[in-house]
Amino acid sequence: MSNYPVSYKLSWLPRFLRPSLSGDADGFAPLAATMIEPPPARTVRLAFIGDISAVANRNAPDCDPVITALLGSADLVVGNCESPVVEWPSATLGTRLGTHHAMTERFLAEALAAVGIPREKLVLSLANNHVLDQGVAGFDETVAALKRLAIRTIGTAANGPVELLAVGPLTMGFAAFTLWRNADAALFEGCVSMQGDPARWPRDATDGADLTCAVPHWDWEFRHFPRGETRALARRLAEHGVGLIAGHHAHVVQPVERIGKMLVAYGLGDFFGTAFARQPWPGRIGSILTVDISADADTRGAVAAYRLHAFMRLRSRDHERLVPVERLESRIHGKVEGRLKAIFGEQSAMLATPALARKVGAKDEEAG
Repeated sequence: MSNYPVSYKLSWLPRFLRPSLSGDADGFAPLAATMIEPPPARTVRLAFIGDISAVANRNAPDCDPVITALLGSADLVVGNCESPVVEWPSATLGTRLGTHHAMTERFLAEALAAVGIPREKLVLSLANNHVLDQGVAGFDETVAALKRLAIRTIGTAANGPVELLAVGPLTMGFAAFTLWRNADAALFEGCVSMQGDPARWPRDATDGADLTCAVPHWDWEFRHFPRGETRALARRLAEHGVGLIAGHHAHVVQPVERIGKMLVAYGLGDFFGTAFARQPWPGRIGSILTVDISADADTRGAVAAYRLHAFMRLRSRDHERLVPVERLESRIHGKVEGRLKAIFGEQSAMLATPALARKVGAKDEEAG
């Protein structure tokens, strides 16, 4: 019923246990840059986070205040809702084993409060392979729960391939879609946007948008470098006027690329939660992408500056602790730095949040 190739299915567990560093590492961009000089007088800040799940958490995560402050600096936070929001799972056994995702409305509300994201500033994509894990009824319940929480959503089939949202003085077009599904195609296409080909979007889909941002659920899981097919799709999106891409599904951090004036973050990793509670440490590295968009008349809607910020999800009993990499202590710090250097090279030092000048942090309960 899923659309994964057999080779992909066979490689899933080995790559989960040992995320891959193989692939094409050429042509990627710095992890922080100013793209407009001189900087515009007025900007809107977007913060992109990775997948949100409750699989590894019975309680809301603890969040370092540096991460809270970073998210609080954004005018809009965009993430991926990886787990259906339901009160009682319908796929009881699968949910218990972790193959089917689910989280309660209460858990999501408490988790967002813990990480300091105001609901009115949050947009969640529902375009992912797990969104029908609790059936179509679970999808409908998720949409209703997020509406009750006053959280805006993108990526539903009902709202078309591109949705316009006001962010301060700008109008943003969001094209959220998934290339992967865990259920029957007809069920998925009736609920979720799977329209990843911009040539098939309506001609007027992006009319009125100062900037069009794609939020794709793409690529293969647990690979640090995107496949050639994924990079080719990014180029097609750029050719059709998309100016910013923030991707999900890989569950590990992937590089950044600039294609002309377009910025691509191929994979941000997980924000919190994962496939199983005891995930190997490379899959616990996540990132937050902050992007400043010009609101000046002459450069309106252009990416003015961006920065990728790395953090670690440390397991702590029945929940996780979100800690910036530069605040990690013990041997996990050296291991994480080594992995980031393997992905980003010497520029990995740019991942540190500039405001931090010293390590603080409590005991690391998971050192690998």
